[in-house]
Amino acid sequence: MIKRQEYLNCLINFREKQLIKVVTGIRRCGKSTLFELYQDYLKSNGVAVEQIISVNLEDGEYADIETSKQLYEYVQERLLSNKQMYVFLDEVQRVSEFQKAVDSLYVKKNCDVYITGSNAFLLSGELATLLSGRYVEIKMLPLSFKEYISVFPVNTNIDRLYADYIQNSSFPYALELKRPKDRRLYLQGIYDTIVLKDIVARRRFPDVEMLQSVVRFMFHNIGSLCSTKKIADTMTSAGRKISVHTVESYLSALTDSFILYKIGRYDIKGKQHLKTGDKYYAADIGLRYALLGTTKADLGHILENIVFLELLRRGYEIYIGKVGQTEVDFIAIGDEGEEYYQVAYTVVDADGQSLKRELAPLEAINDHNPKYLLTMDHTPLTSHNGIKQVNVLDWLLKE
Repeated sequence: MIKRQEYLNCLINFREKQLIKVVTGIRRCGKSTLFELYQDYLKSNGVAVEQIISVNLEDGEYADIETSKQLYEYVQERLLSNKQMYVFLDEVQRVSEFQKAVDSLYVKKNCDVYITGSNAFLLSGELATLLSGRYVEIKMLPLSFKEYISVFPVNTNIDRLYADYIQNSSFPYALELKRPKDRRLYLQGIYDTIVLKDIVARRRFPDVEMLQSVVRFMFHNIGSLCSTKKIADTMTSAGRKISVHTVESYLSALTDSFILYKIGRYDIKGKQHLKTGDKYYAADIGLRYALLGTTKADLGHILENIVFLELLRRGYEIYIGKVGQTEVDFIAIGDEGEEYYQVAYTVVDADGQSLKRELAPLEAINDHNPKYLLTMDHTPLTSHNGIKQVNVLDWLLKE
């Protein structure tokens, strides 16, 4: 079992703080396992078993818990008045008006409350209003490259592991499946659950085939500028007539379920957010391979997707940077300010034009924030007038 130490440390740091700990992320990214790891930590640090109440609402054992009142009563009956209690509610969005039960438990002085959900709906609308200022969100993703390689012998070829990582999937359980056929079936199951169970059932979309066509289109165009009009026009011209409004609804549902992530553009010189030209990235490249196969793989955009997810893991606020007529792949805003990232699979060519092309957007930025060019090239750490060229696998593995 991979410990997911960074996420575990988050829960440990927020232990018994007067905040509801909300772990969100795509299905099967490891949220339930994280709860198990944290409960093991609590027990190894003096917490008795009876002080922990854990309810996985996807487990048939709890099928009768359908309402907020039933959930609250189930937990209330098991609370010990003279002990610090730790309450874990897994996939809590399955309970109608769950936020009322969560709020009622939160106000109890001896309750430390932890919940998970596989849909951004968890933190929208009534929950956000009712619990405003009283929760902290821990955004969980499938395995990072560093987590993925931790289960392999230290002398395993890193480039080979990267190739396996993007094709075999970053979902934790995929590591347990050795046959490609088994992994494909597992990933297809995750996809079907998200699309059919979470999205179609909740949003009541009537045309499942059209929704799946949009998913395939978006997976094929990760890292490309996409407007809803462009998507609608492209699909309509291919014989799949769809309105802009329907595309917007589908994309909203896909990002809510964390299968896709959306980032907007920012004009670096004008210092303003731009309303058009968003990009979308997949939560797991293995899921993309399972749907599209290997023939449509754009290794440059796939690498860009991996870098985006890593920046997200590291807690950055991320935008696409517009600099005049050029574009910087990522503006990453963290505790120490802005950083700029350009990503290219390789910049090695005969006449040096690839390197020149990738450096141009970074060179057009006049401020002195850190600038990085990340590539798969195995070159020594190089500085181009202050722009650091770094091997992307080294960057992914750094502390």
